[in-house]
Amino acid sequence: MIVFICSIFKKKKVLFWEMRCDLKRRFLLLYATQKGQAKAIAEEIWQQAGAHGLEADMHCISEMDKYNLETEKDPVVIVISTTGTGDPPDTARKFVKKIQDTTLPPDHFAHLQYGLLGLGDSEYTFFCNGGKTVDRQLQELGAQRFYDTGLADDSVGLELVVDPWIDGLWLALEEAFLLQKEKEDMSSNGVSSSLSAAPHIGHELNSSSEVQNLKLEDERVRSADVLTQKLVDIHLVTSTADTEPSLVHSVPPVSQSALNIPALPPEYIEVQFQDTHGENPHLSSLISEGATFEVPVTKAIQLTREDAIKTALLLELDIADTVFDYQPGDAFYVICPNNVNEVEELLHILGLSEKAEYFVCVQVKQGTKKKGAAHLQHIPERSTLKFILTWCLEIRAIPKKAFLRALVECTSDAGEKRRLQELCSRQGASDYTRFIRDSNVCLLDLLRAFPSCKPSLNLLIEHLPKLQARSYSVSSSNLYQPGKLCFVFNIVEFPACPARPVSRKGVCTGWLAELVAPLLHPSKNTLNKKGGSSSTEKISIFARPNNTFHLPADQSVPFMMVGPGTGISPFIGFLQHRQKLREEHTDWEFGETWLFFGCRHQDRDYLFKDELRCFLENGTLTHLKVCFSRDSSTAEVAPPKYVQDVIRLYAKEVARVLLKERGYFYICGDKKHMADGVSDAVVDILSMEMEADKLEAMKILAKLREAKRYLQDVWS
Repeated sequence: MIVFICSIFKKKKVLFWEMRCDLKRRFLLLYATQKGQAKAIAEEIWQQAGAHGLEADMHCISEMDKYNLETEKDPVVIVISTTGTGDPPDTARKFVKKIQDTTLPPDHFAHLQYGLLGLGDSEYTFFCNGGKTVDRQLQELGAQRFYDTGLADDSVGLELVVDPWIDGLWLALEEAFLLQKEKEDMSSNGVSSSLSAAPHIGHELNSSSEVQNLKLEDERVRSADVLTQKLVDIHLVTSTADTEPSLVHSVPPVSQSALNIPALPPEYIEVQFQDTHGENPHLSSLISEGATFEVPVTKAIQLTREDAIKTALLLELDIADTVFDYQPGDAFYVICPNNVNEVEELLHILGLSEKAEYFVCVQVKQGTKKKGAAHLQHIPERSTLKFILTWCLEIRAIPKKAFLRALVECTSDAGEKRRLQELCSRQGASDYTRFIRDSNVCLLDLLRAFPSCKPSLNLLIEHLPKLQARSYSVSSSNLYQPGKLCFVFNIVEFPACPARPVSRKGVCTGWLAELVAPLLHPSKNTLNKKGGSSSTEKISIFARPNNTFHLPADQSVPFMMVGPGTGISPFIGFLQHRQKLREEHTDWEFGETWLFFGCRHQDRDYLFKDELRCFLENGTLTHLKVCFSRDSSTAEVAPPKYVQDVIRLYAKEVARVLLKERGYFYICGDKKHMADGVSDAVVDILSMEMEADKLEAMKILAKLREAKRYLQDVWS
């Protein structure tokens, strides 16, 4: 029997044929991930698909032997993240290269219907560029969207776009299947058709007011991975004076709402304890990106005064006995462990302290319902429990909502269980953002706040992401200091807050600071006869590929550098390299060099002050412009506080270097509070000096970026 169901969508009646047996209801689901976010979202879509009567054929986009877009007839859903300064994830590189083949005809994918969800961070210039690149290329090859592109922003919360995008996906797929059926019927009846892709909702979904306007007008389609909970009249034990929400306490309307919470993710890992005999794997086995090098730390210098707001350290590594090579401007990764005290506390809460040194075997659970469950590549086949918690899992990671949902089942106290349900629910979205995401709450913070929550070890391994190596800019030149590699960093501080009453340091910077403390504060007990440290600590490093943040190939070309605070780090390497080239090639022509530097206080955190003066005196550095944002001034006209303000004072010089002399412009440092301001200043300068409108100036800046003459190495 054929059942006709009518619904209203965008003020237009759409007729659905509910022919469950005849209508093909498969769609291809591809994900491209760097750190696991895109994969987790794809798995969420896969889970929901089954409850909607659909079959999601899910694959990593790199598994091109398991799918073929050239012959794909069903709708395609793509979830893709962005890495670096706007690159597709490593897993998508071959795919992107393939679809960027200029020999492909413009109708190569004319048969293809797709919907794409891009993940990114608007703190970076090329927001969601991985997804945008794939989206644009598919369009240029004739593919048609059956559902509009979603762009989720990690700086405000991916879920603000991801959740409504997934909600709307099912109706869009229904229409895509309907269109597919109509085409098949017309084709089988010999009727030609010029039907275009199914109508879809608006244009790109961004984490702005557009998201708020997204409505699912066909209430027949329910998100089947969501459980609608009946209101439970229980609350955490709190003072009657508690009228403000907190991590552990909610207020109306959330506390009185029926909750829509995610479905419980299926378990897929089982852990078996073995014996205590054997050795843990070498750290190099944890890295798949290339060769790792264990190198000694030979020098540590504190660059800031004790009363500076931030503490900056310079470390020198000895790479003479390795084949590690670098150019000034390159970056590299440091393999770091979790804080030892936090690991021990976690073991204690889990009741596994006595088994810390036991070797464990982590396997995929037989009969798991998780799609594509496979052995986790970042977990060794055989290692101790302590090794896994120390070197393999990011125990400081902000818990995702799926993790909170799983923790609900491990919580015995009714009030605590309710609050965890609220935090992972739709109704508690703002509480999740405020008390977990924005407060940098991690698993340990949750376990302290909800003491009746006792998760299993396998649950932690399933939900905690891989402990990522940390990236740092090189602050030296191999030509100037052969066999040495230097880098600079601030010790990251996370002060205590109501949701997280324990202050802490950054995972890597805190570890490095503790590691080199004997070099910073040598005592008589740690000095040998020559006055050096008797014990040399080593760290493991590996190269970060695909960096274009390098000196101009033509030494006669001028360049400008903007690097406040530790953003000056790569430019010290630039200047060291330039000085050595000037010494070795006295007959070469060298372009002028500019450095714009800023810090809070001239006498507390003016990094490399003496070195910069030497570069200036010997002609390596042509112009040095500095500013100090927190120093008071008695001058009639207050001096500029920030580097972007200083740059505006040299508008003609900036325009000359960039436009007339085809020079280079480098920026390193904080993106949100500096790099964006510098870009705005450059746009204003170009507009003023060229007597052009702002839009034209922005186009010129975009061309400079494309020509790799306006380069950024920034962080959020």
